[in-house]
Amino acid sequence: MGRLTTHVLDTALGIPAKGLKIELWSVGNEPKHMSTHETNDDGRVDGPILSGSTFETGIYELRFHAGDYLRATGQDLPDPLFLDLVPIRFGMADADAHYHVPLLLSPFGYSTYRGS
Repeated sequence: MGRLTTHVLDTALGIPAKGLKIELWSVGNEPKHMSTHETNDDGRVDGPILSGSTFETGIYELRFHAGDYLRATGQDLPDPLFLDLVPIRFGMADADAHYHVPLLLSPFGYSTYRGS
């Protein structure tokens, strides 16, 4: 069975991004909110975001609420923030695959990749 996981690392501070809110959206003809999660002490969501009977192929979007997290770190940041909501849209074509979509975050940039 396929599954979807994520984690967030704060590359500016060199730590896992604890307490970052993440929303999962299904993106078809009309976007549909599926679930909301928060990262733990390790910057991960506890368990898969999608798995088992809820896992379906298609186009999805993870919305990382980076601005709320960055403000909470106490860093000296501009107002408005350069990054606030970070959406990552991706496709899942294999119903049996593990899709891992991490976010490497700093106040002025981010990157992602398909992890394992």
